[in-house]
Amino acid sequence: MEYAINPWMDTATPVDRELAVKQWHGLRETLLGLGHTVHELDPVPGLPDMVYAANGAFVVDGTVYGARFKHPQRTAEAAAHRAFYEAYGARFVAPAETNEGEGDFTYLPEAHGGLILAGYGFRTEPAAHAEAQEVLGRPVVSLRLVDPRFYHLDTALAPLDDGNIAYFPEAFSTAAQRVLAQLFPDAVRADEVDAFAFGLNLVSDGRHVVLNSEASGMAAKVAAAGYLPVPVELAELKKGGGSVKCCVAELRD
Repeated sequence: MEYAINPWMDTATPVDRELAVKQWHGLRETLLGLGHTVHELDPVPGLPDMVYAANGAFVVDGTVYGARFKHPQRTAEAAAHRAFYEAYGARFVAPAETNEGEGDFTYLPEAHGGLILAGYGFRTEPAAHAEAQEVLGRPVVSLRLVDPRFYHLDTALAPLDDGNIAYFPEAFSTAAQRVLAQLFPDAVRADEVDAFAFGLNLVSDGRHVVLNSEASGMAAKVAAAGYLPVPVELAELKKGGGSVKCCVAELRD
């Protein structure tokens, strides 16, 4: 690991490149096995964090709100993501404000008529929330993150279906916790063990919940809520501060 830009990264901790690639392929095969289409973003030399593809944009109904990364180590990723989405034929809107795509934005089409939940505090600037609302035409609920270990929204909150979420309350400010409790009274609440195992950095299709195999407690919670947990091994990717969701950008055509 050449640099550290979040609390999970440690330049003194080696990453097994071969195993990391194997685990990424395992995630890809899991998604394909569940019937999902998987597009691949070609890697660019010198940009190792591109494996966390969710950070490059945020898509709602085919409109792409692009990313503008906070840290210089990731700045060049934005152009690669833009090229991918434009080749895909989507309407791409370049941002004026700093934001890290689906790292800090998520969309629930059936929650209160359709809501974008947006995190801020470490990477994405609050001004990007207003910009996203104008670009995407959906109401945005701003949620302040307060624990640097959960530096992106997708490390502390995840949609389980089109109208409900799972989240770790203590990652958010007191006011944000009140907002989430009001909006999602039936949410699955994670504890610290779940959150530290990256159990909220998950992807769900409304039935299957693909999540880090280390997060056994979170798997039990989503199973109790009526979903089917699908564990995948991503220990090497976790060393960079990401897991399942970080590796998956949802197109939302």
